[in-house]
Amino acid sequence: MNNNDTRRISRLTAILTQLQSKRILTSTTLAKKFDVSVRTIYRDIKVLEHAGVPIYTEDGKGYSLMDGYRIPPVMFTEDEANALITIEQWL
Repeated sequence: MNNNDTRRISRLTAILTQLQSKRILTSTTLAKKFDVSVRTIYRDIKVLEHAGVPIYTEDGKGYSLMDGYRIPPVMFTEDEANALITIEQWL
């Protein structure tokens, strides 16, 4: 796994954490927070949606998680998480 993959995984996790705050977040706000382009945020949101995260998009306002959706805490070390990602890529 290269450094870009690690950064992306960290960013995706952080976006999920931000979305759990119950606020509506714009792609511009997220892009500034993570120092990436708005297009990168669009791609990240698509990745999360394809992974089954129920993201609600309100045109002209931003993103939020569907009501009632919570991500349970995961207790993996960074090495364990990286191993799972590597295995998933092999499949």
